[in-house]
Amino acid sequence: MELQGRIQELSARGLGLAAISYDSEEILAAFSKQRGITFPLLSDAGSATIKRFGILNPVPEWATGPNANDPSVQADAQKYVSVVRPSAFMIGIAFPGTFIVDRQGRVTSRFFEDFYIERNTVSSIMVRLRGGNQSVAGAKASTAHLELTTYPSDSTVAPGNRISLVLDIKPRPRMHVYAPGASYRVVVLRLESQPFVRFLPMNYPTSELYNFKPLNERVPVYQKPFTLVQELVVEGTPQSQAAFRGKDALVLTGTLEYQACDDKICYNPTSIPLTWTLKFRPLITERPTRP
Repeated sequence: MELQGRIQELSARGLGLAAISYDSEEILAAFSKQRGITFPLLSDAGSATIKRFGILNPVPEWATGPNANDPSVQADAQKYVSVVRPSAFMIGIAFPGTFIVDRQGRVTSRFFEDFYIERNTVSSIMVRLRGGNQSVAGAKASTAHLELTTYPSDSTVAPGNRISLVLDIKPRPRMHVYAPGASYRVVVLRLESQPFVRFLPMNYPTSELYNFKPLNERVPVYQKPFTLVQELVVEGTPQSQAAFRGKDALVLTGTLEYQACDDKICYNPTSIPLTWTLKFRPLITERPTRP
C-alpha cells in the first residue's frame, strides 16, 4: 500500500516498480483488486527467483520442523517471520528487501530489513540514495550562523515504518560548524525519546579540514551546505501497535545543537528547537480473500 502511494514520485525520478512474492497469481490478483494496486505483482511459484537471489528465509521451515520448540528457533521465528506461531504456509517467503536495478538489469543498490515487520519506506530509501527528497513540506529556521530546512521523508507513517528526518543546513558566508572528530562542540541532532520509536545512529556526511589560523590548528568542519539524515523506526510489534491504536498523529521533537565559528571568532553554542508532526495510519496485515 505504501508503494502504491509512491508510484508518481518514482516515475518522476525515472524509476519503475514491481514486487515479487511467493504468493500465487490468484492471491496477488485478488490483493491488487481489493487494494487498488496498479503496479505489477509478480508470482514466484515455488520461490525459484527468491532462491536464485539468495534471499530465501529458512526460518519458517525450521519453526515448523522437529526443532520447532527450540528457544533459539522460536526467537528467530518472532524476529524474522511472525510474532504468532509460524505455519507451513509461510515456507518459501523471502527476507524482505528492495533492489534498485538499472536499465541493463544490474543491481545498483539494495536495502534489506533487520525485522520482518519493520520496512524501509520508498521515500526514506530515496533520501539515502540521493541525500534529499523534499516531497514533504519543510520547516525553516534561521540563525546568525546558518539557515536550516528540515522535513520528514514521509508525511504519514504506520507501525513498522523506517523513515528519515532530513536537515538541510547552509552555513552563512565565512562561517563553519564542527564535524565529528573536532575537539569543539560537534553539530548534532538530539531527539526526545518516546515509547516504541527507535532512533538509529546517524551517519554524517564527509567533512573538510579547516585551518583555524588564530590557534594554528586543523579541524574537521562543514562550511558548505550539507545534509544530515536521521533514520528512525516506528516499531511494529503487537505492543507498539496496541499503544498507537487510535492515535492520528506522531509528534517528534528535538534540537539541533552546534557551535559556529568564522575565521576569527568562535560563537557561543546554539540550540534550535525542532518539531515534526506525522499523520498516523493503521498497519494492514490481513491477507486478501480469494475471488
